[in-house]
Amino acid sequence: MHRLTAAHPSLPFGTQVEVRNVRNGRSVKVRVNDRGPFSRKRIIDLSYAAAKEIGAVVSGTAMVELFLAPGGSEEPPPNRYTVQVAAFSEEERAEALRKELNPMYPETVVTSDGTWSRVQVGVFDDRDQADSLRRELAAIGLSSIVVATR
Repeated sequence: MHRLTAAHPSLPFGTQVEVRNVRNGRSVKVRVNDRGPFSRKRIIDLSYAAAKEIGAVVSGTAMVELFLAPGGSEEPPPNRYTVQVAAFSEEERAEALRKELNPMYPETVVTSDGTWSRVQVGVFDDRDQADSLRRELAAIGLSSIVVATR
């Protein structure tokens, strides 16, 4: 919350991005350290500190432009992808969704970092394959995002 960080659906963790508020011209460099945003209308979620830097705290949202910052990423590009269907703070809810999806998608798993239990389907070497599954899930009413993994 107090560091210059952001959540992005597909950029590799560690990627540095310059975010510029189109309205006031203020910009900030942030490091991607989380997945999101989970609102389809947003391209990035900023930490409180980053939002404060570009003057977006009061409004809560802002029209922004993104630029890869010099140095780009400290980590090598991902070599695998998965499709994340949901993230829950309660592991029981994640497990219930996994069990519901399992008959149609037996490769559904729950991964947990101690805070979030994420329901993910499949592991792909090719982003296009993951995008294809994401579209298939959308056709049956499940919104999801493609997540880069190691």
